[in-house]
Parts: sequence; C-alpha cells; structure tokens
Amino acid sequence: MKEIWNKYIKTPVFIYCVMYTLATITNSIIYLLKGTFEDPSGNWHELDRAVIVSIAVIAYALIRYLKIKYFWLKVIAVYVPTMLLTFLYVFLRGLTVELASSAYRDIFINYTAGFIFVTIVVFVITVVKNKRKNAAKKAV
Repeated sequence: MKEIWNKYIKTPVFIYCVMYTLATITNSIIYLLKGTFEDPSGNWHELDRAVIVSIAVIAYALIRYLKIKYFWLKVIAVYVPTMLLTFLYVFLRGLTVELASSAYRDIFINYTAGFIFVTIVVFVITVVKNKRKNAAKKAV
C-alpha cells in the first residue's frame, strides 16, 4: 500500500499542489500588474483552474506511467485526448456562462505550454533513470 501511495498518488498530488499554486500566483501577479485588485471571475475562475490543473496532472501521470515504448508517441497519445478534455471542459463551462471570444485559443495556449513543461520534466526524469540503469548494468 505504501508503494502505491508513493508511486501513483503522492507524486501527482504534490505536482497538483505545486502547479495550482504557481498558476494562482502567476495569475494574481498578472492581475495586479494590470491594476486589477480582485479577480473579476471570482471563485469560478479558481474552480476552472483547479479542473484544468487536474487534467494536466492526469497527463503527467499518463506520460510517466503509461507503457508505450516510444516516448514521443506516448506524448502524442496523451496530449490529444487531454487537450480534447480541456476543450470539452471549456465547452461545458460555456453552457453556464458566456465565454471570452478567445477562450478556446487561451486554453489551447495555456494547456499546451503546461503540457510541454510537464513533458520536459518527464523526459529528463526518464533520461536520468535510463542512464542510472545502464550505469548499474555496466557495473555488474
């Protein structure tokens, strides 16, 4: 049970907390620099961010733990459905509130940027693990 917690739950939960915190702080700084002292979208904006960050964490977990031999094929196999999931979420939100005219473009840019960051992190982790495995094999 401890292995499940450490490998599959703890890491994504930690990453979710870090990503959500960074996204919230960045958003707050941008609003303050523009002279807006309160989030005009209020609590819904926070909930929207929470959902989108959770989709990004799901993408991270899939990239990290999905068993596909070719890394970049795995990245594409994860990016397409998770990007569609974010579009679906934006569409569903559009049923309850009027969206900005750039909502789909904005989510595409923001999600893709986050996905690229997550992909780079997982790629570096994968390369480091492979080098350690190869070094251990050569030592034996």
